[in-house]
Amino acid sequence: MDAALRREVEDWIGDDPDPVTTSQLQELLDKGDEATLKKFFNGFLQFGTAGLRGPIGPGPSCMNRAVVGRAAAGIAHYMKERGMTKVVVGRDARYGSEDFTQETAEIMSGAGMDVYILPRPLPTPVLAFATEYLKCDIGIMVTASHNPPQDNGYKVYIGPVADGINYASSQIINPTDGFMARDIDAVTSLKSLPRGKSWTVLGEEVITEYVKRTSALAPRPGDMKIVYTAMHGVGTEVVQRVFNHAGFATLILVDEQCAPDPDFPTVAFPNPEEPGAIDLALRKARDFGAELVIANDPDADRCAAAINDPAVGWRMLRGDELGIILGEWIARTKPKGTFGNSIVSSSALKKISAHYGIDFQEVLTGFKWLAKIEDLAFGYEEAIGYSVDSDTVNDKDGISAAIFLAQVATDLKRDGLTLSDLLNEVWERHGFHGTEQISIRVSDMGAITKLLAGLRKNPPAEIAGRKVDAIDDLAAPKDGLPPTDGLRIWLAGGIRIIVRPSGTEAKMKCYIEVITKTADDSAALLNDLREPLKKFLAG
Repeated sequence: MDAALRREVEDWIGDDPDPVTTSQLQELLDKGDEATLKKFFNGFLQFGTAGLRGPIGPGPSCMNRAVVGRAAAGIAHYMKERGMTKVVVGRDARYGSEDFTQETAEIMSGAGMDVYILPRPLPTPVLAFATEYLKCDIGIMVTASHNPPQDNGYKVYIGPVADGINYASSQIINPTDGFMARDIDAVTSLKSLPRGKSWTVLGEEVITEYVKRTSALAPRPGDMKIVYTAMHGVGTEVVQRVFNHAGFATLILVDEQCAPDPDFPTVAFPNPEEPGAIDLALRKARDFGAELVIANDPDADRCAAAINDPAVGWRMLRGDELGIILGEWIARTKPKGTFGNSIVSSSALKKISAHYGIDFQEVLTGFKWLAKIEDLAFGYEEAIGYSVDSDTVNDKDGISAAIFLAQVATDLKRDGLTLSDLLNEVWERHGFHGTEQISIRVSDMGAITKLLAGLRKNPPAEIAGRKVDAIDDLAAPKDGLPPTDGLRIWLAGGIRIIVRPSGTEAKMKCYIEVITKTADDSAALLNDLREPLKKFLAG
């Protein structure tokens, strides 16, 4: 075995506070399993605007107590430099979440911080709300959101103004992530750090207040039959409380998916967008004669929905369709403030905003950017993230989106209309906006870097048999957006394509938008583009 690798592993074992991961590493050392050890010691898990996210395992390249402890220590140093003292920590029900919460509390307490912990596994929106409600400087959520079962993660929120940014209890952006990453990198040993045992486990007040405020989004409840799935996550309890407090009929739960289960046994990926993920919910809807299906991802910050479409039967709403439904409904109330969506989302919301005379702002991908829009009246990203009440939660919130959608559907029903009717009204006004995302999983992120570099060096004259009209390099965007890695491409016929690497997974993502007269025209055009674009992305 390489001597330098052996020393690195032995040093890590000597500093790792977790007997489970130390024994795993020691066993690999004893076996001389250099190949596996190299996977676990392939550099430190990188901290960025999405915090930490990666597979659970030993060593610096994975999520474990030692890595989380270093992150907590670095963030504590960041806080001290800025006079911050108060932190609240929440968690989901994934493997490792409770241990990582405990590790964070001990390190933060040892650093002299006032530490508050949510009382049990709860949705991310509750943590985001608690950050504001308790006037905390920092909020930390231990979750991997909709990632595969083997992953966990670490999201960071800031309450006040910091680094010249009015965070207002939203997720970190540049340059804050860089400052925190620098402070995390400076932590060389956990054993040298003091550990505290002084923190407050919160009671029910925060949860009760969140339920009260969120349920107020639906002042006209009805008896609509709604199927709900938490996708094996932590949403069921809080969602039920919100709907009950608002006065809606009892939700029809997908029994197999309603309780937290870190193995996510009924789905290939715990993401409502994935094919087959809500099949059980759709079956339940047919069996019970339901009128609407609502699904959250495992930490309930995202919301998906399915409708019984008169044209095709039960189907999932695209993330853009749900965003357009919510945006159109809110726009009709003549709200004060600004609408916004991410650059990869449909352009329809911009047109809705113009129609109703509402200010509009386009931002980079990631809800952390939408949360920085001052007076955000409504914001969404196509990856089923929505904000219908930024005063309560300045982040995407799958629970408030769910209750608001239920209210929209209920109000429409009273007028003899459906969500499909509302969508069709928007399409008649602005044209049918067909959108689709193509994702290519890669084992090496270098392949994505290589593809984008190649496109920048030798811009294509045509893609999928269609002339390229223009290319906007998002690393140096022309419309005032902050730089990011990706390309925005316009093809003949008004087709928009955005190519970018995923910020949380080893994926290349391609976002397509076509504008046609009808849904059938859109489907035909997207069908023509799909396979050629897959081949194009595969290199």
